[in-house]
Amino acid sequence: MGESSSVKLYGASPSPFTDRVIWALKFKGIKYEYMIEDLKNKSEMLLKYNPVYKRTPVFVHGGKPILESMIILEYIEETWPESYPLLPKDPYEKSVARFWIKFMEDKSASIQTLLVSKGTELEKSQTEISEMLTTIEEKGGLGQKKFFGGDTIGSVDLAIAPILYWLEAIEELVGVKIFEAHKFPKLHECTERFNQVPEIKENLPNYKDLVNYLKGIRERTIAATP
Repeated sequence: MGESSSVKLYGASPSPFTDRVIWALKFKGIKYEYMIEDLKNKSEMLLKYNPVYKRTPVFVHGGKPILESMIILEYIEETWPESYPLLPKDPYEKSVARFWIKFMEDKSASIQTLLVSKGTELEKSQTEISEMLTTIEEKGGLGQKKFFGGDTIGSVDLAIAPILYWLEAIEELVGVKIFEAHKFPKLHECTERFNQVPEIKENLPNYKDLVNYLKGIRERTIAATP
């Protein structure tokens, strides 16, 4: 269902949100046209397709735009269900997967706060991130399966693992350590396993380059904060 020849992805790099969509398309074997956006000079098409948030990623299928990375993944799964499932078929297992996706979306804002804050806000974000990681480690069913959502990479992995890769880069930049292997062994193991999958590895940003990229964001944001 759906012609892959009519698929376009408007994305930016580096971006864990764009990467999620790229990986989903790779696993599904869907051909697409990739339009790289300069977020300092956004294209007319990006602004046309996403006039509300004016951001990437934007997935266009048959001329119709789908917005927000995890919504895009749901659309891809429902449109091309016959190849490489991203969600379990069982209704209950699917609901569990969607719970952890929503959990990560709700809680990961504290990681962005860690990047651009200092003082008490920085300390608060560290506590929130540690609580988030502890919840996933202790209640996420890790250790019973190869990845976060099962024995193959799926939407839960694409929701969680890329954000944790960025978290480690932010930690190095800010000079804190939250996501430690001895504190979160199952979570660390799942993340490392995810990062070593060839399709994932191809699109992971270079770690040092990512730290430098994030350094620019942190410096500009803090300099502009009263």
